[in-house]
Amino acid sequence: MDSSQKHFLSVKDFSVSGEVFELYKDENLDMLITTPQPKGEDLNRYYESEDYISHTDGKRTFFEKIYQFIKNIALDRKVKLINSLAKQKGNLLDIGAGTGDFLLRAKNDGWNITGVEPSSKAKEIATQKGLSLFDESTGIKSGTFDIITMWHVLEHVPDLDFQIKELKRLLKPNGHIIIAVPNFNSYDAEHYGAFWAAYDVPRHLWHFSKTAIEKLFAKESFQLVLILPMQFDAYYVSLLSEKYKTGKMNFIRAFFTGLQSNSKAKRNTEYSSHIYVIKNA
Repeated sequence: MDSSQKHFLSVKDFSVSGEVFELYKDENLDMLITTPQPKGEDLNRYYESEDYISHTDGKRTFFEKIYQFIKNIALDRKVKLINSLAKQKGNLLDIGAGTGDFLLRAKNDGWNITGVEPSSKAKEIATQKGLSLFDESTGIKSGTFDIITMWHVLEHVPDLDFQIKELKRLLKPNGHIIIAVPNFNSYDAEHYGAFWAAYDVPRHLWHFSKTAIEKLFAKESFQLVLILPMQFDAYYVSLLSEKYKTGKMNFIRAFFTGLQSNSKAKRNTEYSSHIYVIKNA
């Protein structure tokens, strides 16, 4: 353990294994690190759950219906964002494409799309929608993409340094990366502590702050140009956190916690999740 890393919190895997993992804080980066970090096939087993909603199009429960409804609104906002960054619609790569809904929405809007998704379960659903996704990005030609997106994916990546170098390789000069990740400095993270659903150990290997994102990408001469809030996340994460903490969804309590988190974030700019727009040099 690096001397700059201090124990921060013990957190349980509520959704799959019930195991407890430790979070250590890298003081230099202002980033939390899940410890131990499962590798390879051992890591894959922590995704083997019908409740891992981003790998399904599930609408079995009221909670899943809410998730899918909000996801549909978010898709429109994501396409609007990528359109605002490009003078013309070009080549888009989505890493961690899941079941492919964002790529389909972008394709229908005129983008040339490519997707990467390691989950065979999610990829099978995407195939049924007419998409063909790569297992990994390493075989894709360098300097191909105007925009690369990673929507709540960077926290899952085993090798951060390699992933950021790979983004540099794939992106065109003056192209943009869009990264969406949870923010452990938010009010809802503080409020729920070890029950905060966005820790999601051990699937989330890293837990970022604004400082961490800026410093990590600066190593490859990227420039952080814009930070946007994801206000829906405060409500969604609070709802799931209530379930972990009390065994029930507690919709009203979760709503007011999410509302309070967004209210505080208007003053201190620490939202439950952020979207980072990062430009290539």
